[in-house]
Amino acid sequence: MAEITAQMVKELREATGAGVLDCKKALAETNGDFEAAVEQLRIKGLSTAAKKSSRATSEGIVGHYVHPGAKVASMVELNCESDFVARTDQFQQLAKDLAMQVVASRPAFVSREDVPAGLIEQEKNIYREQMADSGKPAQIVDKIVEGKLDKWYGEVCLLEQPFIKDPERSIQDLIVASIAALGENIRIGRFTRIEVGEDE
Repeated sequence: MAEITAQMVKELREATGAGVLDCKKALAETNGDFEAAVEQLRIKGLSTAAKKSSRATSEGIVGHYVHPGAKVASMVELNCESDFVARTDQFQQLAKDLAMQVVASRPAFVSREDVPAGLIEQEKNIYREQMADSGKPAQIVDKIVEGKLDKWYGEVCLLEQPFIKDPERSIQDLIVASIAALGENIRIGRFTRIEVGEDE
């Protein structure tokens, strides 16, 4: 049995955002294998987040970010279950990170469920027109259209965008990790982005 050191726990905690006891337990169960412990905590975080996702989120804060030069800014409503969690440094940092994300990546919607059906059809039609002269069978065209649509969702939906501070993770991954770390359901309510000289 490998010895689980405080340094190992610290590194795992920094990598995953999980609690100290969870990190110790994951390292013990994987015999000190760092990668296996990360994966175990990720799976646990996903299942924890799934269980909490139906719980009401009536507390929270409005995170904001003004880009240097004060020409562009954003506000994000981030919801949680209790005022206690809303006041934690981790939750407030998450709200600020999300506001920075909105400024940098210009999402139009929180999730793909928020995209109007008419806009989705419009995008599909554009992709179909692009493929019109390709000579590919209809089912292949449909698959390509769906692939392009997924890529588009990744650009216009905040939850599906790569996190600007860690592009290997999506904003959804960031929210799930925060739910696991803070022990409450967390939800992005709405956001707005304002840029000087930009029309609505």
